[in-house]
Amino acid sequence: MEKPPRLKLADALDENSIGREARAQSTDHGVVKLWLRLLSCSTQIEQEIRSRLRQRFETTLPRFDYLAQLERYPEGLQMSALSRYLMVTGGNVTGLTDQLVADGWVQRAPDSFDRRSMIVKLTAAGRKQFLLMAEVHQAWLVEMLDGFGADQRDALHELLGQFRVHLARKEIDALSEKSSIPSKSRRDNRMEDR
Repeated sequence: MEKPPRLKLADALDENSIGREARAQSTDHGVVKLWLRLLSCSTQIEQEIRSRLRQRFETTLPRFDYLAQLERYPEGLQMSALSRYLMVTGGNVTGLTDQLVADGWVQRAPDSFDRRSMIVKLTAAGRKQFLLMAEVHQAWLVEMLDGFGADQRDALHELLGQFRVHLARKEIDALSEKSSIPSKSRRDNRMEDR
């Protein structure tokens, strides 16, 4: 079977659409080009989803992500756990929670195991609204990726998964290396003791 011709992005995308990948030069290392392509794809998809959520549902991607996390945990989540899952500060979660409580989509309740903490969970109205948005969101993603066959999507998913594992291992190695190296001040003190 004949391979399809290689796509030249500069030919396929106009100057406004190419985005961060326009920074890549033919002389750049392959990893720089790969990084810019990954970043450009992620940014392009995210911008499109943000725009569609605003137009269709008058909401934001952070609100959608917040609701998605709570939908996975029907019993609710501590706000601190929600903050970790969303990878945002507690202040951001508090602000979103205030908005969503005012909209009637989320409710707060004291944590029965830790009175210092609050549990947030979807209301029936919040769950209904989120499920509608999630169904449409999935259809958007199917549409955006419809040029790829299942085998291509599976292969890309697998490769990106391997890449995430690789990055996680490097992070763990760096942390363990950092904890096993004496701090500069301790090393300096030991040198002075000699």
